[in-house]
Amino acid sequence: MDKEKVIATLNSILELELAGVVRSMHYSLMIFGWNRIPIVQWFRDESTESLQHAAKAGEYITSLGGHPSLQIGELLETHQHDIDTMLGELTEHENEGIRLYRELLALVEGKDIRMEEYARSMILSEEDHLDEIDKMLR
Repeated sequence: MDKEKVIATLNSILELELAGVVRSMHYSLMIFGWNRIPIVQWFRDESTESLQHAAKAGEYITSLGGHPSLQIGELLETHQHDIDTMLGELTEHENEGIRLYRELLALVEGKDIRMEEYARSMILSEEDHLDEIDKMLR
């Protein structure tokens, strides 16, 4: 296993998940209308989950002897705050997460069962999020 590549990928995941914290919290603040309360809570739950994902990636980085990044992933601000647009942007974010977790899986597959299981569980989690978003957009 190329530990440096694994750490670099985990740092990309950490940065993306931290951006997810900010993105989802921002979205929760921009919800207006009669259906605001459950949607605000859903976005805030997503923010909390992204923070947990970031912490897990950071723990793996330090377990491998690496240094967690202090950077945050790209934050897209389109100033379009209708729910469909925000969910579309979140879909792009989730797809990037799946790409990074698949990249991690490719690096550790057959070499580190713990990291393999972590990558697989995160892919499952992100794909479940995509299913939820897809249902919300229908």
